[in-house]
Amino acid sequence: MGEFILSGSQNFHLQSAISQSLAGRCATVKLLPFSFREINGRPNFDVFNLDRLNPDVPENPSNPFEHIFRGSYPPLYDRKIRPSGWYAQYTQSYLERDVRSLVNVGDLETFERFLRLAAGRSGQILNMDSLASDVGVSPVTVKRWISLLSASYIVFLLKPHYRNFNKRLIKTPKLYFFDTGLLCYLLNIRSAADLELHSQRGHIFETYIVSEFVKACFNAGIEPPLYYWRDSQGHEIDLIIENGENLFPIEIKSGQTVSDSLFDGLNYWRELDKSDFGMLIYGGSESYRRNGFQVRSWSAV
Repeated sequence: MGEFILSGSQNFHLQSAISQSLAGRCATVKLLPFSFREINGRPNFDVFNLDRLNPDVPENPSNPFEHIFRGSYPPLYDRKIRPSGWYAQYTQSYLERDVRSLVNVGDLETFERFLRLAAGRSGQILNMDSLASDVGVSPVTVKRWISLLSASYIVFLLKPHYRNFNKRLIKTPKLYFFDTGLLCYLLNIRSAADLELHSQRGHIFETYIVSEFVKACFNAGIEPPLYYWRDSQGHEIDLIIENGENLFPIEIKSGQTVSDSLFDGLNYWRELDKSDFGMLIYGGSESYRRNGFQVRSWSAV
């Protein structure tokens, strides 16, 4: 029958351009910007075996904020392009070509304002009414534009975890950008040093870690079994990996030192779930165990 690999930078018109569905005869692979492991020539990690995984760290890992600021799009690594210039051109091309071809946006400046305001909410629970008010459009328009960003792999939504599956579909998700380099550009962050002192530093670091887990899932050919958890009292776990009936909680902190207070969320979850599994991912360089949990360097993800 032959073998064909068709690659492209977008999937917007894929179904409409192909006359047959090819159901059962083809596979679709989602290729996101490079993962940190791909950049360093390391194998993909198994999200279902984190508690048994011995973390392997690249030699002389760079400052996390240098990597987060640079982003992970391939041209930045094989062509040695300056990130700020490349992201400016990428954003402009995206607005002028993809957005105009898919939705009726009368004012591209309004859409770009929406894009930048959405960037300011990465790593946070998505309030579409608030975002719509800030942009100056209706919540229906914001919902349509969020769907557009998702379809073009600019953002993804992380659903809350509930034992009741129906609630996962109706409760408010968190918004994340796939690439932190693009995120930093949209937030007018000009350098890794600026990022390290930025008020959004924690949310951007969380965005980076969560996106690495999504990439690991896509690179393994599975849909991400990833969620966040938050109760009515404000207790929260940044990332939950669902493996059947087992849940693996992960807390994400951008600091480069670890204190006992960083485990408050995991300790609270341990009492609820009666489980000893759990991990803290932070901005430091060492990986070890503390308080019964794994402490994992960002560079070992």
